[in-house]
Amino acid sequence: MAKTTRQTPDDTRGTRSARTAEPARKRPADALGKYRQMRDFAATPEPGGTRPRAAATPRAKRTGTLSFVIQKHAARRLHYDFRLELDGTLKSWAVPKGPSLDPADKRMAVHVEDHPLDYAGFEGVIPPGHYGAGTVIVWDRGVWVPDGDADAAYRAGKLKFELRGEKLHGHWTLVRMHGSRQKDQDAWLLIKERDDAAVPASEFDVTEALPDSVLAGTSAQVKTTRRKAAAKAKKGAEKSAEEGTKESTKAKPLTLPRRAAAAALPLALSPQLATLVERPPADADAWRYEIKFDGYRMLARIDGEDVRLFTRQGHDWTSRLKTLAREVRALGLPDGWLDGEIVVLGKHGETDFQALQNAFETSHVESIQYFVFDLPFYAGHDLRKVPLSERRALLRRLFENNTGTRLRFSEEFEAAPDEMLDAACRMKLEGVIGKRIDAPYVSTRSNTWIKLKCTQRQEFVIGGYTEPKGSRQGLGSLLLGVHDSAGRLRYAGNVGTGFDTRTLATLRKQLDAQRTDKSPFHELPSSIKGLWVRPRLVAEVSFGSWTREGRVRHAVFHGLRSDKPAGAVSVEKPAAPAGRKSTAKSATKTASATRKDKPTAANGKVAISHAGRVIDTASGLTKGDLVRYYESAASLMLPHLRGRPIAMVRAPAGVAGQQFFQRHGDTLKIDGINVLDPDLWPGHPALLEIVSAHALVAAAQLNVVEFHTWNANKRSMDRPNRIIFDLDPGEGVAWPHMREAAALMKAWLDELGLDSFLKTSGGKGLHVVVPLTPRAGWDEVKDFAHGVVLHMAATIPERFVAKSGARNRIGKIFIDYLRNGVGATTVAAFSARARSGLGVSIPLAWDELDGLEASDQWTVANVAPRLDELARHDPWKTYADTRQTITRAATRLARAERSKP
Repeated sequence: MAKTTRQTPDDTRGTRSARTAEPARKRPADALGKYRQMRDFAATPEPGGTRPRAAATPRAKRTGTLSFVIQKHAARRLHYDFRLELDGTLKSWAVPKGPSLDPADKRMAVHVEDHPLDYAGFEGVIPPGHYGAGTVIVWDRGVWVPDGDADAAYRAGKLKFELRGEKLHGHWTLVRMHGSRQKDQDAWLLIKERDDAAVPASEFDVTEALPDSVLAGTSAQVKTTRRKAAAKAKKGAEKSAEEGTKESTKAKPLTLPRRAAAAALPLALSPQLATLVERPPADADAWRYEIKFDGYRMLARIDGEDVRLFTRQGHDWTSRLKTLAREVRALGLPDGWLDGEIVVLGKHGETDFQALQNAFETSHVESIQYFVFDLPFYAGHDLRKVPLSERRALLRRLFENNTGTRLRFSEEFEAAPDEMLDAACRMKLEGVIGKRIDAPYVSTRSNTWIKLKCTQRQEFVIGGYTEPKGSRQGLGSLLLGVHDSAGRLRYAGNVGTGFDTRTLATLRKQLDAQRTDKSPFHELPSSIKGLWVRPRLVAEVSFGSWTREGRVRHAVFHGLRSDKPAGAVSVEKPAAPAGRKSTAKSATKTASATRKDKPTAANGKVAISHAGRVIDTASGLTKGDLVRYYESAASLMLPHLRGRPIAMVRAPAGVAGQQFFQRHGDTLKIDGINVLDPDLWPGHPALLEIVSAHALVAAAQLNVVEFHTWNANKRSMDRPNRIIFDLDPGEGVAWPHMREAAALMKAWLDELGLDSFLKTSGGKGLHVVVPLTPRAGWDEVKDFAHGVVLHMAATIPERFVAKSGARNRIGKIFIDYLRNGVGATTVAAFSARARSGLGVSIPLAWDELDGLEASDQWTVANVAPRLDELARHDPWKTYADTRQTITRAATRLARAERSKP
């Protein structure tokens, strides 16, 4: 008889006896005794720990360093299992909220039983009824470098170390807590140290931005796991009920679309999200419209008899929706992923978000229905590159024999979008969703799916509340906030309607648990008074309009959103829907970039993970497009990189998401990225240098979009060998004035006796570059550049300004001389820009200036002909041989200043 272990309430690995691992050194065989005791290896696909060493990275195997792995574990409660190789086993902690790159976040980590080394490569589904039941993926992996004696630090309860992973980098601390919590749970804290890899939580949530597995194919063990999964369905009380819903006539796989690609069923999947637009697209025949459901996004993974239901954040809700899971199983899919929305319907057929929440709170989940609208995977094939119309045609056929009462196909409508939206609003629905019929499925927010709303509606962070007045109970109103572009929580008004008595009482209890003395809002008006809470709860609110001050008017509360993180809430701004041309281009590029199961670049030496992920919704460009651009541009770009310290802009969530700089050598390890001698810049961490095409491509694979360089070469770090004049247009500057400004800049530099070179910034401005023989120091060069700029601003004040700041340069051009200070960087020639459109910084000949149409004239999408042209005719061919100093130029500048009237 197979043994089972009852799951604990929080599903973070077990009972007190399981959690309280003895930290003293043990032989690996003894250390794994508890691990083996808690599992039935005849039923669970987890490794038994018989192999001596596991899936360390290739670098770890070469160097003998210690491996680490973080596994995302979608048990009843999603958590992350953090494991460090030490003493022949994986020392393990369950981290309920996952790691954070913000040093202010101290994440609780519950110490659990040691795991075998071969667990580091495990991905699979632990069957129901067994210890840790749920889906496990490898979220991150790499090597870790302890500070000092790791064994002694572990026994003492304070481990300090560096992580060199695919997602996590830099320095971290694991420290054992004290008090009752430590005694009951063996609780530790996982803390990010302050270094270049640290990012405020308000700017970037690494678990939200990078939710997927790092193993190619997710994973090599999936086929084995799938064969075992069918035999692991929970027996006992549910068996008879399940048999009643199993149809003996399992549907045979239907004819697959032409672009379907054979693929293993992934263990996790991030859904495609829609973009808010103000009006429907003009090419109406290319779009189909569905009802915008007011519910929770839900994805269903079917693997034989094993059916699991996941929220958009990856939380496993199967145990909360058992009846629905049985109906999905009865649909008869051999395997696949379904995408849809769970809702509760009102009396008149409208979806009721408040009723959906009440259904969970009162255990009346029988009223919940699942509307399915997409089929990303089916019958051993990846359908994500198949056009939407073909995916939905296949999905409709699968629903022809559906007899379930809670499982519904989401119908589409071919009516004019204005008519559809009008009808939806009359029915008191939230709005409609439009989808391009020729578009692929992408696991990100895309403008090939759009949403048109009846009223303005979005999520808000709750920052406080007011006390009730009169006969009202619970609370008066909620004080709402949204994050601005700098990650600060801005006050956005309040909402005091939409509550019933029970909701008021429930909300008050939840808010009181988050009470704090300090307001979480940035620059809160003095007239706003309330009781403050930690900004963790998210409210769904509809409203009539925004005021000039950025406050909502006529707001109505609809419920809390447990499926959306507070740190990601900002003002939802309408964007443009995808046009016919851009969508076709995007779909073609996506298909070509990901045609192989494991796309590679740099002569096949760099594997591109998630190559089809769209990183710029405006153009439809994907991560694969960016990586392959850098591969094609490497030979032209490397001369501008070699020998110079670099800084890199990383954008893990795409160009519309949070970005951060990385400039030091202690947080990124790639062959071909050299770590420079720390003595070159005493008192600071070691800098980086890129020396090969492989390194350039590998950095792009790790979500680096921009490459910036110093003005000095590593051979003479104390003396810059170029000056950068960055012409930055203020609001209202016409492009012809930018061309004129560059020509005036060149004329003045010619007058001073300095040769100069031109390139676009790839954004809005132009760069005038002056090569130097490295003789003068940083301060002398910067002072000279400042003098040049002051002279230009004084001579032509109607065009130029020497002071930064948006107000100072309205209608004028700021010549940024600050790029010439020690440690300052400028985007390198041929670097893409981490902004909408993915413009590219391109060198120009001065005689090409008059024909230049914009700074972002060349983008990752259209730059290929320009690269071919520059490979034949280099407008900067004399740059490397230019020998000049600022000595005579400074004398001429001083003479010009003295001659002013």
